[in-house]
Amino acid sequence: MNRRQCLRRLSLASLATLVGCGCHSAPTTGRKQLLLMPEGQEVSLGADAFHQMLEDEPDSQNTHWVELVERVGHRIAAQSDRPDYEWEFKVVSSPTQNAFCLPGGKVAIYEGILPVCQDEAGLAVVMSHEVAHALARHGGERMSQSFAVDQTKQAISFMTRNQEETRRKMIMKAYGVGTEYGVLLPYNRKQESEADHIGIMLMSQAGYDPQAAPAFWQRFSKLGAEKPPEFLSTHPSDSRRSSDLDLLLPEAMDLYANAKEQHGSGVKV
Repeated sequence: MNRRQCLRRLSLASLATLVGCGCHSAPTTGRKQLLLMPEGQEVSLGADAFHQMLEDEPDSQNTHWVELVERVGHRIAAQSDRPDYEWEFKVVSSPTQNAFCLPGGKVAIYEGILPVCQDEAGLAVVMSHEVAHALARHGGERMSQSFAVDQTKQAISFMTRNQEETRRKMIMKAYGVGTEYGVLLPYNRKQESEADHIGIMLMSQAGYDPQAAPAFWQRFSKLGAEKPPEFLSTHPSDSRRSSDLDLLLPEAMDLYANAKEQHGSGVKV
């Protein structure tokens, strides 16, 4: 066996080991996932990316919105089964209609999306959807899929080398945050549907009326006649999205009925 064949077999064996060690299940849906990066590393890099990204961006001066996002965020976080996360909720002073959540419970809401939410329940739809991406480690899954497709040697090299800046940028991109403020990148449709699924259950357990979920997406899809809003353009939407949420309503309504507190639609934005 020549040297090239030996390296090829070693690479395949290494990949098989990584795949075998990286199998996880997504919360709520139970979908099997390939996750190669340790979650602790994801959380650390997510926190660094969050603070660096928002370092030079203005915080909202609207105290009503800030208090609203904090209240809704902590209610959702309480249902996430992740007390180990150091949750943070920031409202960014910007007309951009966007929101995101990075590993470890780092959530940013842009002022521009709040009027579209209309009330606390609408805000809970947005926040629980973004929190769901982080809970399901969709960014880590996307990075892992890229590693698996690439040569195993490169994947192992990336996982072991000490280049924090490179990894920080990778995790920001993987979690849908572009290198420029306010630019979000799309997840795939499977992950979007899963975030919708997890999100509607989270908001229901948090005491918000889940009927707000399909209503929000119907309302949001009607914004922007020629160019869709940025939040919608980065989150693929079709006629199935609201209908899929409608199908989940019976289960979500049961969770809502059994919530410790029922907040309904909450206060107006």
